[in-house]
Amino acid sequence: MLKIVSCLKCAHSLLDTIRDKSSFIGLLSLRLYLAPIMISAGLVKLNSFDNTAAWFGNADWGLGMPFPELMVALVILAELGGGIALLIGFMTRYVTIPLMITMLVAMGTVHLEHGWFAIAPGNPATSMAKPLADIGIPAAKASLENSTEVGNRVSAAKSIMKQHGNYSWLTEKGTFVVLNNGIEFAATYFIMLLMLFFYGGGRYVSVDYWLCRYMCNKCETGQCSVK
Repeated sequence: MLKIVSCLKCAHSLLDTIRDKSSFIGLLSLRLYLAPIMISAGLVKLNSFDNTAAWFGNADWGLGMPFPELMVALVILAELGGGIALLIGFMTRYVTIPLMITMLVAMGTVHLEHGWFAIAPGNPATSMAKPLADIGIPAAKASLENSTEVGNRVSAAKSIMKQHGNYSWLTEKGTFVVLNNGIEFAATYFIMLLMLFFYGGGRYVSVDYWLCRYMCNKCETGQCSVK
C-alpha cells in the first residue's frame, strides 16, 4: 500500500512539473483556436455592415436592438480587434471580457430559443440527451422526441435527393444535416474565453508575457499572472 501511495505521489509531482513548465501550451491552443473564429465573425459583419445593422435593429425579423449601427460597430470591434489580440496574446484577460459578453448576448438573443444543439441530432439512440432523458429530465425527453422528427425529415430529404439529384456529388463534401442553431457553439466559446480570462495568454508566446518581463520582475519570481 505504501508503494502505491509513493508511486501516486511521484506521478502527481511529475504532473505538477509538466503543468508548471508547459501550461502555456494549453493557453496558446485556446488562443489559436478562438482567434480565427472571432476574426472571421468580425470580418463577416464588417463586410455586410448595413445588412447586419438592419437585422440587429428590425423587431419583426431581427433582434430589435436599439442603436443597431452602434451595436454592430461594438461587436465588430470586440470580435475583430479581440480576435487579433488573442492571436498575438495581447491584453488577453481584458479582451476576453467583451468577447464573453458578445457570446452571452448571442446565446440570449439568437440561440437560446433553439435549445442546446448547434446541429440537430437525428438519432435518439446516440443523442447526448438520452442519458438525461433516461433519468426523467423533461427537456431531455423533448429533445429526444425532436431527434426522431429530425431523423425522419433528414431521411425524407435524402430520399428525394437520391431520386431527383446526383446524390454522390451533393454529399461529396459532407452529409446533409438539420441546422438547429442552439447555444452549443457560443457556450463552448464562452467557456474557452473564461479560461483565458482567468489564466491569461500564457508564457513565452504571448505579447503579455514579454511586456510583463520588461515591466516587472514578477515573471522571474513565479508570481506573475501570465501563466
